[in-house]
Amino acid sequence: MTPEELSLAISACLKDAVAAGEIALSASAVPDVVRVERPKNREHGDWATNIALQLAKQAGTNPRELATILSARLKSINGVSAVDIAGPGFLNITVDAAAAGALAKAIVEAGRTYGTNSALAGHTVNMEFVSANPTGPLHIGHTRWAALGDAIARVLRASGAEVTAEYYINDAGTQMNVFAHSVYNRLHGLPVPDGGYPGQYIADLGHEVLTEHPDIRELTEVAALPVIRAAAYKAQMKDIKSTLADFGVEFDVFFSEQELHDAGAIQSAVARLREQGHVFDDGGAVWLRTTDFGDDKDRVMIRANGEPTYFAADAAYYLSKKDRGFTEKIYLLGADHHGYINRLKAIAACAGDDPDRNIEVLIGQLVSVNGAKLSKRAGNIIELKDLIDWLGKDAVRYSLARFPADSPLTLDPDLLKKHSNENPVFYVQYAHARTRGAARNAVAAGVDRSAFNASLLDHATENELLSYLGSYPSIVAKAAELREPHRVARHLEVIAGAYHRWYDACRIAPMGDEPVTDVNRTRLWLNDATSQVLANGLDLLGVSAPERM
Repeated sequence: MTPEELSLAISACLKDAVAAGEIALSASAVPDVVRVERPKNREHGDWATNIALQLAKQAGTNPRELATILSARLKSINGVSAVDIAGPGFLNITVDAAAAGALAKAIVEAGRTYGTNSALAGHTVNMEFVSANPTGPLHIGHTRWAALGDAIARVLRASGAEVTAEYYINDAGTQMNVFAHSVYNRLHGLPVPDGGYPGQYIADLGHEVLTEHPDIRELTEVAALPVIRAAAYKAQMKDIKSTLADFGVEFDVFFSEQELHDAGAIQSAVARLREQGHVFDDGGAVWLRTTDFGDDKDRVMIRANGEPTYFAADAAYYLSKKDRGFTEKIYLLGADHHGYINRLKAIAACAGDDPDRNIEVLIGQLVSVNGAKLSKRAGNIIELKDLIDWLGKDAVRYSLARFPADSPLTLDPDLLKKHSNENPVFYVQYAHARTRGAARNAVAAGVDRSAFNASLLDHATENELLSYLGSYPSIVAKAAELREPHRVARHLEVIAGAYHRWYDACRIAPMGDEPVTDVNRTRLWLNDATSQVLANGLDLLGVSAPERM
């Protein structure tokens, strides 16, 4: 019996009790899905629910009375062996071995879809993350959001949301002019200008520009700069996209800020927000009255000299997302962007959206790596591609995904390079590789999945392993709800530990000349179910599930 099946069964019992007049509730008050969780103490049962506490007040009764009514009906469900009432009205439910063991077959048959759910079905989400300036390579400051942002998008999709992963290219404004000047100077053997971009990569970009435009040095500075800006920008974005691909991060949309300016979207945004009554003029500048919605001060959109601000582009970009049909916009920003939360929410409110529902701003804390070296190309940064080459994509991605975004993090390279249980990514990947090795050995010994008898999975380690496999879908749903993929990583480690204990206690293949029995065949189902859950979970984190290690 899966947690989902038990949840539906509890809901059905509630509806039957309401229909029979045993509980004074309207049918609409009974949820279609009842939350079930593992009790902290496994001696209290396999699953627990607090639904009686949730509905008692509406039903005009106390929780224990409602729990007693519900308990009587739950005991008659096929597969439920015991129901106990604890505390003020918690229901602790124990399922029999056959009902618990049936989960192994269900997981294998579900395959890659096991763990997916429809909790966020109907949600249309635009999620913006990384969004590094196209003036240099991706570095360690972008690494955390690249790993976490992609993992969050994956768990949201696994929970039924329609997600568009978007990279906002800050390719407008002064920084791009400084970038072009830096490349121009290096092309002519000059030092970079004050405030320019240093590093060998600028010279490398110059060589790429020269290859594409062999006569670039013959042009005047005024004529050359637009050509250099376009060609160097294109080459740098190619490098950024290549690094993201090496890191296993895919974006559905690369959105250009410059295109907002070229399409007149800034002026359009100002006009639209003025119609909403939130724009005012003062001192020759155009302002958005964001203080009406919690910002600490009103924001300038158009300076007195007629130049739009970055804030104006932020407003136009938000309206673009709204116009493209995204009811929910998630922004993943760095540790130095706390000040953006209120201003972005104010933009949403000024645009007529609900800032508590239509926009969400997540702030990630800094990450560092002990012993990491500055980039030889860039000189003053630690490049993401160097981290990938040094530690490997899987180690970096898993390590970043297994901690909450709001906690500062220092990675230990010595630990991440260890092939031992101390290394969390190795621990989980090795468990998956071990399941595949066990399956190969079992097949070689003549074991197949031609028979399945759930009641044979009655060893204590089997009950433990099945319980954690059964919890996996609810972990995925919670990770999506809270935008916390580290919950998946930590649960995979729990599953890996339970699998190793089971593997040591219960043989899949028979010993020596012993005959193959249904116990062996049924255990192969459980082995392969574990393999599937580990692979599914690692995929949500953007980490590979190796067949051998």
